[in-house]
Amino acid sequence: MAVFTPIDQAALQRFLAHYRLGHLLDFAGIPSGITNTNYYVTTEQGEYVLTLFEQLTAPEIPFFLELTAFLAERGIPCPHPVRDNRGHYLGRLHDKPAALAQRLRGNTVEAPTAAHCAAVGHVLAQLHFAGQQFPRSRVNDRGSQWCEAAAAALANRIDKPDAALLHAELRFQSRHQTSGLPDGIIHADLFRDNVLFRGSSVSGLIDFYYACTDALLFDVAVTVNDWCIGANAELDARRTASLLQAYHAQRPLTPGERAAWPAMLRAAALRFWLSRLYDLHFPSAGEIARTKDPGEFKRILANLAANERTLRDTWPQDPSRSALHED
Repeated sequence: MAVFTPIDQAALQRFLAHYRLGHLLDFAGIPSGITNTNYYVTTEQGEYVLTLFEQLTAPEIPFFLELTAFLAERGIPCPHPVRDNRGHYLGRLHDKPAALAQRLRGNTVEAPTAAHCAAVGHVLAQLHFAGQQFPRSRVNDRGSQWCEAAAAALANRIDKPDAALLHAELRFQSRHQTSGLPDGIIHADLFRDNVLFRGSSVSGLIDFYYACTDALLFDVAVTVNDWCIGANAELDARRTASLLQAYHAQRPLTPGERAAWPAMLRAAALRFWLSRLYDLHFPSAGEIARTKDPGEFKRILANLAANERTLRDTWPQDPSRSALHED
């Protein structure tokens, strides 16, 4: 989340006139994130998050709004969008597609414990189960084809060691396909800044704007690569085991997913190294915006590649599923 398009009070009041939310009491820009413009909005009826979509087009956005409404109505703690007076989730503000959603209360966690990771693993599996019933699908627009295109665009902007690591990983990933793994709706960006906690419980999953249909294991890998990484950019065994075991207790992981796990962790690290490199070298203008350090995921990727043999050590053990113990 970020502020790329500043909003004035008069324009916001005109926008809110299309909703039954009462008078505007307060609003403030949300400075975190890198993609859309976001504001906290308080009216007589409650607290909301207003999003102006800076990159997605109006025809693309209903998928995400319908998805979060669908999940929220099935008990997943994500922000339910608000319908306007005509029953629509999507409107326009400052000539940008715009939507309001309920503001979820809670705090992000900077230094997650094993208990936090278990809670995230639990709710992620619940999200995957609920998403199986969602009637729409969406191609992952940050999948392998995007990675190859982004690498080509960056070829003349990164140094030789980075280029060598990048091309070696692309070759590795080309030999490891994910077809045949369980798939469905995934969040695809479940980092610490997209999960809210109240006490020890998850109170909110936010920022679904990379959600798509892909291998469920990719979503698990994206999540582990953020929640379970230590200061040395290596997986913390206890936190990783806690997240995977909690997930596995809700949706049992398969032998095929176990076999794909090391390559999938690397695929997830590659995707975010590339996206951060791309944002660094091809930035979007913004009033308030943050570009995240691509070096973090370069280090994670290098460590995953160097320690592949140990990556299955934290895989959840279930005596009733002996296949999970096979080497």
